[in-house]
Amino acid sequence: MSTRSRLEFLKTETGAGLLLVAVALFATAWANSPWAGAYARLIGNPVTLQFGPFAETMTFAAWVKSALMPVFFFVAGLQIKQEILRGELANPRRLALPLMAAAGGVLVPGAIYLLINLGEGGVAQGWPTAAATDIAVALAVLALAGPRLPSTLRVFLLTVMLLDLLAGAVLAAVLFPEDLRPWMLGGAVATVAVLAGMARWRTAPYVFWTVGLILLWGFTLKSGIDTAAAGLAGAACIPLRPKRTGGVGVLDELIAALHPYVGYFVLPLFVLTAAGFSLANLPADVPTAPVALGVGLSLFLGKQIGIFGATALAIGLKLARHPTAVKWLELYGAAVLCGVGFTMSLYIGELAFPAADALAQTKVRMGVLAGSLASALVGGAVLAVCNARRREAG
Repeated sequence: MSTRSRLEFLKTETGAGLLLVAVALFATAWANSPWAGAYARLIGNPVTLQFGPFAETMTFAAWVKSALMPVFFFVAGLQIKQEILRGELANPRRLALPLMAAAGGVLVPGAIYLLINLGEGGVAQGWPTAAATDIAVALAVLALAGPRLPSTLRVFLLTVMLLDLLAGAVLAAVLFPEDLRPWMLGGAVATVAVLAGMARWRTAPYVFWTVGLILLWGFTLKSGIDTAAAGLAGAACIPLRPKRTGGVGVLDELIAALHPYVGYFVLPLFVLTAAGFSLANLPADVPTAPVALGVGLSLFLGKQIGIFGATALAIGLKLARHPTAVKWLELYGAAVLCGVGFTMSLYIGELAFPAADALAQTKVRMGVLAGSLASALVGGAVLAVCNARRREAG
């Protein structure tokens, strides 16, 4: 990713992150207001989409998750591909540190969740909930708390979060399928093969890509596999090369065109439908229930232990280089900040537990919000201290 494109990316993510926090607060307030019935009707309103032989009826909230969130995963997949081919992940010597940190950021939170949820009353399937970080919110906190911190810290943090996002999306698609339909899955695989072949067609019209990606989404939806897989698979097929010599690459054009819509429309709409939960008539032990406690602690403690521990281990064993000009306390603050699961944790949590189990969904949301808030506050405070020290040092 070029310096200019990375700066544009960070600018959009920062603004979108602040908007997501505002939307989450609004959704929670709405769900607990005298107008809570209107909120419930909005997210639960059944919507039917029919086009030729394709027909599907889902609630409004389910359509947002199944039809709009794949666009987010598509853009995220484009960013990951860009980093792999031209960014930090293209250099094997630089890949070791964020790769080990990202692995720690998935495994340790999962282990903490399972330790809390393997006993009586625990629900083990929610362990991937803390796998991924909300990139937009985390980068917004970093921008506010540490404007003087070195750019290498931002690059490290962004790379780790993209890797964990990829891991979270893959886990969601593999672990939480609905009734699998082999013929539809075969159609999705065949569509990916066609798109991969079309990548060699340098001047392929965008309408061909659009039709192909919609077909891939439709097959994936009907196959029972989570539609996040369609977004990632489609992104992997998009070529880097420009359609015309000297022009902007197809991948770069798509990121530039779609990223603002994802940041300012898709993600806020998903948070609006997913973050609102009612506190009325809840059992007193809900905040300390294994699911809520497991999600909250895996985000706040698991992420910082896993990422900072793996980072320290990789550097200590000389398996990777220490990021240039970055201090240990700054690395720790970035690791804590990765506990801001928010959008991705809400997304995976909804997949892990039945939609009809409102109490389990509430426990997940409480855990996500508590763990994300604690991570944002503590991580932001640590980075603010680091930022102040750099300002004093001149």
